[in-house]
Amino acid sequence: MFPQNFASLSLWVALFAATVATVSAAPLGPPAHAVLSREKLSAIDDFINGEIASGNIPGAVVLIQRHGKPVYFKCFGKRDLEKGTPMTADAIFPIHSVTKTITSVAAMMLVDRGKIALDDPVSKYIPPFAGVKVGVERKDDSGRPALDLVPLRRPINIEDLLLHTSGITYGFYGEGLVKAAYDGIYLGDFDNAEFAERLAKVPLAEQPRTLWDYGHSTDVLGRVIEVASGQSLSEFEKTNLLDPLGMTTTKFFLTDPVERTRYAQPLAKDRHVERNSLDVTRWESGGGGMVSTISDFARYGQMLLNSGTLDGKTYLSPAIFAAMTTDHIGPGSGVARNYFYFPGDGFGFGYGFGIRTDPGNAVPPPPGSLGEIKWDGATGAYIVIDRAQDMFFVVMENSPSGRMHVQVTLKKIIYDAFEM
Repeated sequence: MFPQNFASLSLWVALFAATVATVSAAPLGPPAHAVLSREKLSAIDDFINGEIASGNIPGAVVLIQRHGKPVYFKCFGKRDLEKGTPMTADAIFPIHSVTKTITSVAAMMLVDRGKIALDDPVSKYIPPFAGVKVGVERKDDSGRPALDLVPLRRPINIEDLLLHTSGITYGFYGEGLVKAAYDGIYLGDFDNAEFAERLAKVPLAEQPRTLWDYGHSTDVLGRVIEVASGQSLSEFEKTNLLDPLGMTTTKFFLTDPVERTRYAQPLAKDRHVERNSLDVTRWESGGGGMVSTISDFARYGQMLLNSGTLDGKTYLSPAIFAAMTTDHIGPGSGVARNYFYFPGDGFGFGYGFGIRTDPGNAVPPPPGSLGEIKWDGATGAYIVIDRAQDMFFVVMENSPSGRMHVQVTLKKIIYDAFEM
């Protein structure tokens, strides 16, 4: 756990240095001196254009940046298929769960400033969480499922929110009475404060720090940021992170009429995602509510590749960045994984990002490098930071049904393009 004060700063930096040394010596991924072949990267064109021609996606924007310069950038297909509007570099995309990474960075900035601590109980900022219980499902005398509410073994803390080990889940995947308790959670118009209070009334799916359970933890974290900073989530992120980075189109809502015309529309079959980014509400979802552009994410990706700095400005100190990009749920952590472990085989989890920790069980292993960090969103936004290669790449699309195939295939093409 990152210390509440900075007495152990040197220890964290030393641990980070050891991690980097291990990564650089690892046999996974191309050597650092490998060159990306532009000719081989042209396979991206054939693949994406084929997906568009097959009706799997309407369009996409792809950026690969290495050694601080773009080595591949291209717009594909249509921004609005029904209107025939071509995809453009300034297209605005929903990024859904990639929002979680931004919220996590914002929270760690507050940790860096001593405004919050990782071991703070969530109830310090949101008092109703002091009374939350864990739902344990059983069979009653008639054999029907029933739910017992049992006390927490320890309070949920800020680190649990960052790691998705709080016991707060989503209600729209999986089964059971706790999942069913999320029914109606999105009804009406509400802000972050009210949504956090709603979540505090729902039983936890398990005891804190026992299972990686993807859910609304980062939405609760967004409310913690508001309480600790005295600003709305959007105001804090805009003032402290987004505007300084030059990410001027990354926001929760599109209210400007011109910006709304730049929104990348999904295929008709994909208009079922629970949250429409063009709807303006009071809920600033730190777990999935933002929109952005490829140019904004070029800035964000380079800042992360630079270990928390860009253009001479430090957003995350070395110790904080090391903590964010360390796997905290690996062997010995006591955190289990189940079928819904979305980071995937070969990945652990840091504060807001999947962390590549080993090749995984597949033969051959999926492409990439040890130590890479990544995340993606429900409609296809995808960012991978590979510090071993001094490279990051970003995909922007609005294609819930086609995103996984695009992500997996695109990553393989990119790593197959390395020449020794």
